[in-house]
Amino acid sequence: MSNDEDSKPARKRAPRKRSARKNAAPAPAPGTAQQVQATNAGVAEATGAAAHAAAKPEREAAPATPAPAEAREPQRLLRTTMDVRWRDLDAFNHVNNSNYLTYLEEARLRWMMQLPGEWLDDHIAPLMAGCNVNYKRPIEWPEELVVELFVERIGTTSITIGHRILSAKDATVVYADGNVTMVWVDRRSGRPAPLPEAVRQACGA
Repeated sequence: MSNDEDSKPARKRAPRKRSARKNAAPAPAPGTAQQVQATNAGVAEATGAAAHAAAKPEREAAPATPAPAEAREPQRLLRTTMDVRWRDLDAFNHVNNSNYLTYLEEARLRWMMQLPGEWLDDHIAPLMAGCNVNYKRPIEWPEELVVELFVERIGTTSITIGHRILSAKDATVVYADGNVTMVWVDRRSGRPAPLPEAVRQACGA
């Protein structure tokens, strides 16, 4: 090699530019970004729901509804029979409505007459304070009736007596029902008086 070649300065090589791809993050696969966003949204929603549930006070369980008590049969006072009389009929050939009250009054007298003690005396006596009769169907002649009396209410000075008028041949045939309120009063003052002990015992008080 000649001296001229040795005297020539050596050429510097320009540094190579690094490719931008070397430092760039790899492109996400198609659909990956959407999946990540959906996952993050689901996590945020679940977290918010859990926080809301934790902040919401628990509702107390509603108390159980008690089962309805079985209806008790009213205490029967009397069951008696009566015959329909020809003179009980009216122009329509059935028992006049006023005679229903007569049948019920007769039944109450029969009940009080069989009480083991006094139900009236020189000082007290019963009065009818109210009467309710529901007329179900007409009574024709001839017919045998059954009148039933039972206790509906017992008070300090009064009682409410339920009543029914049935057919003696068929107990499913109800001619009338209702009730009557009897009040015991002082004969002299006319003020209510305590029920006689015989009446209270007969009514189960």
